[in-house]
Amino acid sequence: MRRLEPGLKAGRLDAAEYAKNFSDLHPRLGDHEALVASDRCYFCHDAPCMTACPTSIDIPMFIRQIATGNATGAAKTIFDQNILGGMCARVCPTETLCEEACVRNTAEERPVEIGRLQRYATDLAIDEGRQFYKPAATTGKSVAVVGAGPAGLACAHRLAMHGHRVTIYDHREKAGGLNEYGIAAYKATNDFAQAEVDYVLSIGNIDVINGEMLGRDFTLADLQAKYDAVFLGTGLGNINMLGIPGADINGVADAVEFISNLREATNKADVPVGRDVVVIGGGMTAIDAGVQAKALGAENVTICYRRGKEHMNASEFEQDLAASKGVTIRHWLQPKEVAHHHGHVSAITFEYTHVENGMMKGTGHTAEIKADQVLVAIGQKLDPLGLDGLKLEGGKIAIDGEGRTSVPGVWAGGDCATGGKDLTVSAVAMGRDAAESINRSLAAAAAGVTAVA
Repeated sequence: MRRLEPGLKAGRLDAAEYAKNFSDLHPRLGDHEALVASDRCYFCHDAPCMTACPTSIDIPMFIRQIATGNATGAAKTIFDQNILGGMCARVCPTETLCEEACVRNTAEERPVEIGRLQRYATDLAIDEGRQFYKPAATTGKSVAVVGAGPAGLACAHRLAMHGHRVTIYDHREKAGGLNEYGIAAYKATNDFAQAEVDYVLSIGNIDVINGEMLGRDFTLADLQAKYDAVFLGTGLGNINMLGIPGADINGVADAVEFISNLREATNKADVPVGRDVVVIGGGMTAIDAGVQAKALGAENVTICYRRGKEHMNASEFEQDLAASKGVTIRHWLQPKEVAHHHGHVSAITFEYTHVENGMMKGTGHTAEIKADQVLVAIGQKLDPLGLDGLKLEGGKIAIDGEGRTSVPGVWAGGDCATGGKDLTVSAVAMGRDAAESINRSLAAAAAGVTAVA
């Protein structure tokens, strides 16, 4: 039964409702379903879906392997390019990447279900413990990886394949980065994030040190003195602040922290949620926070974005998903002030916006929305702690086409570096490619020559 009292409340729903609301968004295909879905693929020679994939997975190949009953081979085809293919199959915006490029859209306006087929193959391999890789003969070289998120894990795995010894440092208690702490609970159920981490690390040659942070427990110079190369995959550790009157009032919280607390909760009923929740932002984090607030039993959830629907970073699929779950999305509203009652948020005032001469401006007209919880999802930014001496560009670590930073012997990739798309799949590609560059550099150094770009 719903408990509609105002304020932050835990246990608004009964156990059955929580189980239903946080069940798998897209359950794994069964064997027959996978065969039927794979049969729709044209197996294009110059497949546009493959070009659209940031990790360049041979999509026609792995789908053909599924169609011929070789799901294990399909998994290897995927992992050869994307060792975190299982999570990417769950969280990748396939509707704007590979599936948008699918030629089936032309005739049928319905692409091959590439994401679900990828999950089918990778899940089977992970469940069965199929390890396709082993380290090459040891090189005697060691590499430090800072950050155990998608970029760091992908980099470490590829380096281990080449025979290098890798040590991953991460400031959190568990490895996984945003895959563990920042993904909506209904997108990655049954602790899959940790199962995938275990699968990646099972190759060997990789040590993980948790609870240690760059700039607090060690410096970049410390790593350079101890290791032959360093890869930075720290992600974006700071959040953008709301910066309006009342933003520090009880009940106003960071949406990323809200999502993290929910993912780490043993019992979803223990996570408090407001009756009237307002989410500020227009990206995937805002959608995830809004949908999950509704799933926790909030009566009214409203996502407010300062520009139009077409400007939202969240894909149209994600926006439609939120609407289907009862979340209201309002556009052209920018927050101005948070009101409170006895020290707790009670409402938030927005100003209507519009575009004038290509610039977004306020109209001067305002609207107030009742709220007992406000979740802020207006983006994250780089934490510069420990990055002294590195060239920054656009608020991120500047890198070249191979992931090399301005400091010799130091590479970077993922959300913390320039050139990415702030997507799990993009981070994987950057980590993998940086590992190949590191390997070439170490091999060249061992041979006594200078690596060339």
